[in-house]
Amino acid sequence: MAPLLSVLLFLAAIITSFWYLRNEEFERESESVKRDTEVAQQQIRLRLIENQEQLVRMAREVATKAIDLDEFNGQAVNFARERPEIVSLSWLTADETVRARHVSPNHPGELLMRQEPVPSARPLMGPPEPKGENLKTGEPAWAFAAARDLRQPVYSRPFDSAGSMAVFQIQVPLIDRSAFSGTLVAEYSVEALLRYFVPAEVTRRHAISLVDGNDRVLASSVSREPSSNPSRRPGFVQAVPLAPSDNGIVVRGEGWRTSIGLIGNTLFWMVVALSALTLWMLLGTWRHMRRRSQMQSTLISETNFRRAMENSMLTGMRAMDLEGRISYVNPAFCAMTGFTDAELIGRLPPYPYWPIEKLEENSRLLQQELQGRSPAGGIEIKVMRKDGLLFDARMYVSPLIDAKGRQTGWMTSMTNITEAKRIRDQLSASHERFTTVLEGLEAAVSVVSVAQGEVLFANRSYRLWFGAEGRGHALLAGAEENLTVRREADDSVDSFGGLPTQQLTEVAGDAREVFVEPLQKWFDVRARYVQWTDGRLAQMLIATDVTARRRAEEQAAHQAEKAQVTSRLVTMGEMASSVAHELNQPLTAITNYCNGMVSRVKADAINTPDLIAALEKTARQAQRAGQIIHRIRAFVKR
Repeated sequence: MAPLLSVLLFLAAIITSFWYLRNEEFERESESVKRDTEVAQQQIRLRLIENQEQLVRMAREVATKAIDLDEFNGQAVNFARERPEIVSLSWLTADETVRARHVSPNHPGELLMRQEPVPSARPLMGPPEPKGENLKTGEPAWAFAAARDLRQPVYSRPFDSAGSMAVFQIQVPLIDRSAFSGTLVAEYSVEALLRYFVPAEVTRRHAISLVDGNDRVLASSVSREPSSNPSRRPGFVQAVPLAPSDNGIVVRGEGWRTSIGLIGNTLFWMVVALSALTLWMLLGTWRHMRRRSQMQSTLISETNFRRAMENSMLTGMRAMDLEGRISYVNPAFCAMTGFTDAELIGRLPPYPYWPIEKLEENSRLLQQELQGRSPAGGIEIKVMRKDGLLFDARMYVSPLIDAKGRQTGWMTSMTNITEAKRIRDQLSASHERFTTVLEGLEAAVSVVSVAQGEVLFANRSYRLWFGAEGRGHALLAGAEENLTVRREADDSVDSFGGLPTQQLTEVAGDAREVFVEPLQKWFDVRARYVQWTDGRLAQMLIATDVTARRRAEEQAAHQAEKAQVTSRLVTMGEMASSVAHELNQPLTAITNYCNGMVSRVKADAINTPDLIAALEKTARQAQRAGQIIHRIRAFVKR
């Protein structure tokens, strides 16, 4: 083992050295990509912070009305001219209407796509609309709502403008004495941010890109993505969020490996080949020395394994030749019959474990077995133990083939099925009792599979009312044409996908009353989910005919309604009498006041103060009449 260990240690040392040197080179290249990415992010971040401060100052002047519309337009022109990354600057009112807007001349294509009066704050909202109308969807709308609610500058997520240019917005709220009066919207070009504010030496060393939250490239320092070529995918990628926007834009730097890979190193492969040759020679010698001992150990292990497997089996195994002479029995067969292997091996039929009353039948089954006509499903026989007890067993037969392909006998396996047969008989009796009870119920009982919509069970009452189809179950469950379950071609997809079956079956059933129009009957339906015998989720309905009770309830409700109508008529008569009495006094007073003023005016015997006093009294009487009407109306509403 010493030469083998030395070769392995030498090969491990060479591989470790190559690996260490290569990792060190990768770390240097990765650190360079990380540093350049952070420099690009820092330059863009400083520019965004500077612009945000200017926009906040301008928004404060607009909100406090320190500048008018013309001055705003002048400041917007200067702001956009000095900042090539700005696409447009807009002033939105509180109802999202564009008050003023300036599109930067640095983006002629965008200017061509946005002719007045299209709101620049809504580049994704469809065709141009007349000035004064607002739009309520998209990223700009979300940013507007966030700025209105948070009362602080908000950056929108990137989107494509009308000119198919990737942009994003910053919306600065206009706060006038703590009241929201609109926003100041500046729209950035993502490509211009990358072009003007990432240092040239950074883009010469590595590819710098701006990507959104879905990993879509918004702008890149290279004209064609190198990663599209599988052989030139970047080996080093560094991504940094673009602060302070926090809108999903990420600055991503990519670098490529320039050194020869470990796989392409000739020296490495020479060392590997020499080490492999030496190792192969050592292994060949070692295998030659170990072959005999391995073969002997394999034979011993195989023998012990087969013996342990035979001794641990609960199924009785019996081998016999073509004449029916027993040549082998395992311990499980001896334990079943109570006879030892010495008492069974070499015996010809009749065998000692055959019951006396079954000798003729067992002889016939043995001849059938020796002739190879035993059924594939096995045969069921009675076996007698040595102590005289009988038990049921099932036997399966297969031929024994030697190394030359000739049949030398038969191998029989025997299983005790006494307990299984007893349980099967009990289940059959239980099922018969269960069916008898359900068939005798006056209520309709039906069970339908949730996944396939198949009727799994229907009792006599259900079949009498609805037949054997599932339409009756659907009517009782509240559906019109189909079952309430979803029937789809793929059984693995259903409306209960992802829901635990145990929790569905543990939920108590709901009760409701359903009217079945074809039968003109009312049913009290109780539904719940159960797990069927084959494990499928099923819906069980128990529908009881409550037509008589419903008709009695409807008749009682009709009588009660008549009594209520009579009571309301009496109440209306009393109210009419009260209204007439209450309104008579203020209306009589108004008439008297008016007649008196008319008489005095005709006689020219009234002065202005007396006329005003009389009119005020008339108005108070009219108010009194109105209050009476208001109280009566409130009472009638109740």
